[in-house]
Amino acid sequence: MARKRNSIDSRIDYSVVLPVFILLLIGLAAVYIATLHDYPNNVTMVMTQQIIWMLCGCVIAFVVMLFSTELLWKITPYLYVLGLFLMILPLIFYSPTLVEATGSKNWVTIGSVTLFQPSEFMKISYILMLARSTIWFHQKYQELTFKRDLQLIGIYALITLPVMIFLGLQKDLGTAMVFMAILAGMILISGISWWLILPVVLFVALCFLIFIIIFLIPNGKEFLFNLGMDTYQINRISAWLDPFSFSKTIAYQQTQSMVSIGIGGLFGRGFGDVALSVPVRESDMIFTVIAEDFGFIGSAIVLGLYLLLIYRMIRVTFASNNRFYVYISTGFIMMILFHILENIGAAIGILPLTGIPLPFISQGGSALITNLIGVGLVLSMGYQNNLNIQKEIAEKFLRSRR
Repeated sequence: MARKRNSIDSRIDYSVVLPVFILLLIGLAAVYIATLHDYPNNVTMVMTQQIIWMLCGCVIAFVVMLFSTELLWKITPYLYVLGLFLMILPLIFYSPTLVEATGSKNWVTIGSVTLFQPSEFMKISYILMLARSTIWFHQKYQELTFKRDLQLIGIYALITLPVMIFLGLQKDLGTAMVFMAILAGMILISGISWWLILPVVLFVALCFLIFIIIFLIPNGKEFLFNLGMDTYQINRISAWLDPFSFSKTIAYQQTQSMVSIGIGGLFGRGFGDVALSVPVRESDMIFTVIAEDFGFIGSAIVLGLYLLLIYRMIRVTFASNNRFYVYISTGFIMMILFHILENIGAAIGILPLTGIPLPFISQGGSALITNLIGVGLVLSMGYQNNLNIQKEIAEKFLRSRR
């Protein structure tokens, strides 16, 4: 009985595993429907790839779950440097056709084979590096002052700047926004004074307002283009602000997405029944498949699963007495939250399109494996916590026997 209580199985938090598992199954069903409708000749290949990526991600997540805190702490700088090196590759190995279609050099492509997206894996390395740097800083300076807050922000900037430079060279604004969301979450719980945070928030809001005003005035778009803003970015914002005026051209994807979601109604059209053509339905617009086939009820279930997953991850974070893991979990939760809000927000038309996939559901290997690695890190937090509890119980039992 004691051996069973001390097994690996007893240390796994299945309240985190279960919603992820259900989301993965929903993802397989949605990708199958999208591929069957849009690329019927590639169904077997796409589904085989998706299942292989899913299994690989689950295996890697299990291995990561077993990592000790000491090992994770030691390898974090190496993972960060490795991530930066990988982000160089899309600038060298890329597909001109893919760049022309998306406007970004964010995929490593050799010949006609698209391999992976390094910025996805960089997200995990970035989270780990921010968490490690925060702990190191708090250990070095016990009391935070205004000056210390500025120093911590400076450290965050040094970690973030190389990532932003590579994303700028790749012209991947959507992924850059994810990194900013992760950084914002880390700053909020790092103990930095609100006297520093609030002015920055107000400044960003003011800049956004000024940008929108410039964008909407006559010749504003031309002015922004001359400042260096890419045409595809201008088109995406135009499509977001007034989609149905451009429904035949630049806003075709977004308007088709909104109409498709509306067609689903309350209960949906049924499994595999899709009426409209939505570009990139299998990845960026996978939510349209769920909404059209399973309706508002199915969409609400998916959102409920995400809510349950985030709630359970927060509970695991609160239960942990390891601050390193707390920061890691916060970064991952912010990453998942931003992905969900941006992907679904773009699908229903309240946010501009950025090409960000829906976690655990969208077709693609890089994002899926990265998200599962993040789940492995959260599970590792609970695993190590349960392991320490079991060790304490065993030590107390030995002392009582003596």
